[in-house]
Amino acid sequence: MVKKVRKILIYTDLDGTLLDYHTYSFQPALPALAQIRTRNIPLILCSSKTRSELEEYQRKLRIDYPFISENGGAVFIPKRYFNKTGNLEVKGKYLVRELGIPYEELRERLLDVSRKFGVRVAGFGDLKTKQIASEFSLSSKEARWAKRRDYDEPFYFLDEMKPKELSAIEKEFRRSGLNLTKGGRFYHLMGQNDKGKAVRLLAEMYRQNWKGDFLTIGVGDSLNDLPMLRAVDIPVLVRRKDSTYDKEILKRLKVQKARGIGPSGWNKAILDLLGRYG
Repeated sequence: MVKKVRKILIYTDLDGTLLDYHTYSFQPALPALAQIRTRNIPLILCSSKTRSELEEYQRKLRIDYPFISENGGAVFIPKRYFNKTGNLEVKGKYLVRELGIPYEELRERLLDVSRKFGVRVAGFGDLKTKQIASEFSLSSKEARWAKRRDYDEPFYFLDEMKPKELSAIEKEFRRSGLNLTKGGRFYHLMGQNDKGKAVRLLAEMYRQNWKGDFLTIGVGDSLNDLPMLRAVDIPVLVRRKDSTYDKEILKRLKVQKARGIGPSGWNKAILDLLGRYG
């Protein structure tokens, strides 16, 4: 007999996971989302998206839980959500724990390293709002939100990169205390933060405020989700847009494979887990 747990926490990536890679729709996941809402299970968005973008998805999903922005750059907790919070910074309607380093430093280092290695890059700091809106099928408002970055610079190489070149660039960033990871669309340059550190921090706050045991579930699709998946009890990997699973994650971690692409796989996996543990 499966042991029931008092509470469940669900951490989820967005692009290519809960959201369709092309349309950004979460409609295929509506059955699971309805059960999550009925059972009052915290659904914690853990994404490379900015605070502004995540606030919009909180509104669309009709949730008001803590969320993790920009690959673990910061944890945002609604005021009065927890009784015990420790020493957190107050920013508007949130209590915030910043884990990343300032965006301006990331931009400066990205440009320095690209010049040193003689490679061309294009980051969000280089792209105009219209370019972002056109390339990623976003509205002008959504594109402006995506550019409001604080802790993470998404970028891509304009030149073809060989594995040795990419490895050398990654090592150069590490010498500066920065990390390079790969998401569904971009490389991401950030500080020592990652999704896993933010997930563990938030999980500890839940432990301090909840009584009894709880189970953590994490759902992702790409390599920048690996730290999050390592930090939860049940890591779930959805299929990518080409119907494959991320090979690097499969090499490094034993995961539950969702039977579907993006939000369709998300829906099936969550419904299955809620049936077993909910």
